[in-house]
Amino acid sequence: MDTKQLLQTWRWFGPNDPVSLRDIKQAGVQGIVTALHHIPHGEVWTKEEIRRRQDELKAADFEWSVVESLTVHENIKTRSGNYPDLIEKYKQSLANLASCGVKIVTYNFMPVNDWTRTDINYTVRDGSKALYFNWSDLALFDIYILQRKDAGKAYPAAIIEKAAEKNNACTSAEKENLVNTILFGIPGEERRTTEGMKKELEKYKDIDRAALKSNLAYFLQQVAPAAAELGIQLAIHPDDPPFDILGLPRIVCSQKDLLDIISYSEAPSNGICFCTGSLGASPANDLRSMIKELGERIHFAHLRNVVRDEEGNFYEADHLEGNVDMYYVMKELLTIQQHLSQPLPFRPDHGHQMLDDLNKTTNPGYSAIGRLRGLAELRGLSLGISRGVHFN
Repeated sequence: MDTKQLLQTWRWFGPNDPVSLRDIKQAGVQGIVTALHHIPHGEVWTKEEIRRRQDELKAADFEWSVVESLTVHENIKTRSGNYPDLIEKYKQSLANLASCGVKIVTYNFMPVNDWTRTDINYTVRDGSKALYFNWSDLALFDIYILQRKDAGKAYPAAIIEKAAEKNNACTSAEKENLVNTILFGIPGEERRTTEGMKKELEKYKDIDRAALKSNLAYFLQQVAPAAAELGIQLAIHPDDPPFDILGLPRIVCSQKDLLDIISYSEAPSNGICFCTGSLGASPANDLRSMIKELGERIHFAHLRNVVRDEEGNFYEADHLEGNVDMYYVMKELLTIQQHLSQPLPFRPDHGHQMLDDLNKTTNPGYSAIGRLRGLAELRGLSLGISRGVHFN
């Protein structure tokens, strides 16, 4: 019996993405991961807008395989204001996606800020550029630029000392660059300002991990059964990085967190986007064990690697190097795939800015050549495992 393979996909940010669908076609992927970033958070994705995006993809001979992301509004996360109406709008968007045949929907529950890095042009040993997260840089931003109340209590003394040294040495331009990096957000969407972030942080002053988990549980209890009836698979993305930052609780960080989330709704639609880069940034996470525990509740996978240091700083490494053992990750995902009737989608997540892309304007982490290298390595790894392993 032939080994069932994972579905190879590629993230595309829409018509303004520097990497065109024509470029992506040459990568040999089988599907596209995208979203309607131009629609404000909380508003309904209409059938007309969904079909317009599908028509754009079909013109390049692609299918819309995975939504990433149908954003959860902050009022839902804080369970405040008009959150009941926003949940109904979310369910309507799911219904519209299902009616158009799009059946895997990624989302996250990260409060205020999405993925966070402190350097988007970190030069690695081969001269290519990677995304980087550094705790003392974040502390510099938090304590001296954002000036969040009690920010200094959130960091070890050694980090505070380094942040102070950097603050004294940094130029105004370097500080502005740090602000722009931390507040970068999702390509194609409006960037935050420090003042806007302060206002958003204030909404969470009485929300701790337990309260935020309760709000996520409520959201899933409302949405997951509806998604199941529609035949949609939900896939929550882990927090990136998987630690509390800027005084905000992070609740999608560990194996326990992920199993808790699965327990919030028994609906089979309630699942995980397994991101090896996000989860791999924490040395406490055993990714192979996590995959075994989650099994078929993994509905989508992001495959990338990281190199951590002793302070917990990390940069995004080549896909087959770093602290994540990608062989075992791929082997476990292929084992799950053998029991599924539909292909489990994955995408090469992020990639180094390298070669000719060093001379181009690209979305951080989403240049073409670095991801193409990652896809080629992952494709070869998958084929090698498939030929050498007997799956039960």
